[in-house]
Amino acid sequence: MTRAGDRLEWGLAIETSSALGGIALGQGGDIVESRQMSAPRKHATQFVAVLADLCKSQNVAPASIRDIYVSSGPGSFTGLRIGMTVARMMGLAAASRVVAVPTLDVIAQNALAVRPRPDRVAVILDAKRGRVYTAEFIRRDDRFMTQRGPVEACPVEFLTQCATGEGKCAVLGEGIAYHQEVVRQSGLAILPDALHAPRPEVVYQLGRARSCRGEYDDWRTLTPTYIRPPEAEEKWALRISKTT
Repeated sequence: MTRAGDRLEWGLAIETSSALGGIALGQGGDIVESRQMSAPRKHATQFVAVLADLCKSQNVAPASIRDIYVSSGPGSFTGLRIGMTVARMMGLAAASRVVAVPTLDVIAQNALAVRPRPDRVAVILDAKRGRVYTAEFIRRDDRFMTQRGPVEACPVEFLTQCATGEGKCAVLGEGIAYHQEVVRQSGLAILPDALHAPRPEVVYQLGRARSCRGEYDDWRTLTPTYIRPPEAEEKWALRISKTT
């Protein structure tokens, strides 16, 4: 709930790093309403309409949204571009303040719903070519804090290191579906499927915490966290190298 002394300014959380994606609208410390896209990978065609409908349902003018919390990746290249573009446009048009929230950090917090809570979690997303985008987190009270990563890694090597650390470690993230055998052989506890995707509500909570500390990002230089360049850029660089 909103605490006494909180500013009751409107905030918007954008989560477009995952296949489905969603947005959450809040005021002060409270999330008022959240929406998801109706189908996977529809960010380009649905995002603006869903945002407009959400603002209309709460009678909130987009120009009055003071803070934008945006999931910054790694994740879907196209989805991240859309989320970042909207955040930058609102920074320019409405003078909104922007907070970039690492996607793996967002997913890690889903493990707080597990009982008993694991001491550590490894979040994995598929990076293709048999590799993953991943990070390891350690629990500190009611928050999972980054301990290692984010990196692009061989899933066998990264999860083996996680399995040898102190305390119980669990694994979650949409990359599990692409690396099921590797994850199973790691011996780490696999958290339920419902916890694998990033949620806009968590983007809001983490972004709001940073905004309360005055930790904003410059919307003019805001870029997604890809870790590895997009495949199209890698192919272009390879093509150029062969012609020089």
